[in-house]
Amino acid sequence: MNAILMQIPASAIFALIAGLSAGVLVAAVIWMVYSRTKAKTFQEDLQRQIDGAKKEAENIIKAAQLEAAAETIKRKEQFTAEANQVRAELRETEMRLSKREDTLDKQVELMRQREKALDEQTKEIERRTHNIGAKEKQLSILMAQQKNQLLKITAMSVEEAKELLLKRLDDECELEMSALIQRKVEEATETATEKSREIISTAIQRYVAEQTCEVTVSTVEIPSDDMKGRIIGREGRNIRAFEKATGVDVIVDDTPGMIVVSGFDPVRREVARLAMERLIQDGRIHPSRIEELVAQTKKEINQKLLQLGKDAAVETNVRGLSNRVLSLIGALNYRTSYGQNVLRHSIEVAFLTQVMADELGLDGSVARRAGLLHDIGKSIDHEVEGSHPAIGANFLKRFSESSVILNAVAGHHGDIVADNPYTPLVASADAISASRPGARRETLERYIKRLEKLEDIANSFKGVENAYAIQAGREIRVIVNAEHVDDEAAMKVARDIAKKVEDEMTYPGEIQVTLLREVRCIEYAR
Repeated sequence: MNAILMQIPASAIFALIAGLSAGVLVAAVIWMVYSRTKAKTFQEDLQRQIDGAKKEAENIIKAAQLEAAAETIKRKEQFTAEANQVRAELRETEMRLSKREDTLDKQVELMRQREKALDEQTKEIERRTHNIGAKEKQLSILMAQQKNQLLKITAMSVEEAKELLLKRLDDECELEMSALIQRKVEEATETATEKSREIISTAIQRYVAEQTCEVTVSTVEIPSDDMKGRIIGREGRNIRAFEKATGVDVIVDDTPGMIVVSGFDPVRREVARLAMERLIQDGRIHPSRIEELVAQTKKEINQKLLQLGKDAAVETNVRGLSNRVLSLIGALNYRTSYGQNVLRHSIEVAFLTQVMADELGLDGSVARRAGLLHDIGKSIDHEVEGSHPAIGANFLKRFSESSVILNAVAGHHGDIVADNPYTPLVASADAISASRPGARRETLERYIKRLEKLEDIANSFKGVENAYAIQAGREIRVIVNAEHVDDEAAMKVARDIAKKVEDEMTYPGEIQVTLLREVRCIEYAR
């Protein structure tokens, strides 16, 4: 508006003013003032709006710049992360490729080495094949020459020569077989020996017998030699009546202060001994009194036998035995084997068998029963023909004993084949009880004969120079000629000696065969 007013000429304004009336002039002035004021206000508002628009535009520009900068930073960070991930993947791929390259290089090198070794082996095989071919030709020539020479020297036919060669081959095979058998036996016994020793030692340690050896001598002491005459009686009627009633022989000799009661039945011998002692104490010695005391003593002994059998059954915890079986078990108390009380031996075998059976996971009660009854045949072997294992098994069969018990009783000395694991256990326990130190004794004559028999068996083999029985016959030491017996044959000779000893001799426990082969080289420096 100001610009418009300024463009109007001043003369025109003055003329306008002069031509207007005073009121109009006033109105015009007022309007002009109002217009100017309004123009000024409008201009100020416009300026304010322009300034606000500028500020708003600046703010929008700044906000857009900030947002653009933030988006730029965000995109830059995202790009950086993606770039790092790509770089990591590239590095990992590069490492894998590098490892694969190294592995391939190693495999290539290994293949080269194998090819080289294979070439060398191929060359070696070719060389050996060539040598074998040459040796085969040489061997064929030598065999032909040997054959011709053998035929010329011995004038043998082809069949005779074949027989000789086969014999040589058989000898060589026997030696190789002996070595093979020995190796297999050692391998088989290596694991079994340790376990068996452990079981046997455990059984021996867990059961300790109260006594080792018992001597039973059927002798009766008499107060004076006059008593001998009274025992004999007029014309020997008292001694005949006594022998008839007891079934034993009474030996009255010049030995002062005693008489001897002899008989095969140990129970009868014990009855006779007790009856004789009672007759001597009573002093009334005549046939009727003898018969009365003998009958009374038999009754007491039978009761004692039954009680001994019951005590043994209670001690070993064996149940269900009849009185007849218990009586025979008690009768073993008066039976000795090489000085060892058979009843105590049977009880010992029962406990040893049970311990070994428990170690092997078997039924201990069955093992105890078999061990207690294994020697029951010795109670009646003087009445029934046959060996005591067979007698005992046949006797127990009548009392409905199980087949396991019968086989153990009949086979504890190897008379029959064992069909259950309890039979070898009873045999082992029987050998342990009999062979432990002090358990048994034997006469000097029997002892010397056993030693001589051992030495004779060893000396009967070819190549044996000397044989000595040592350790009370528990070991036979054999010395062979080193020129006639080599190392492999020595093992076979030792085994054959042991086998022959088992077949031809009867002995408690075991006998060790030790074979010595020594090479001595002697030279003299002069």
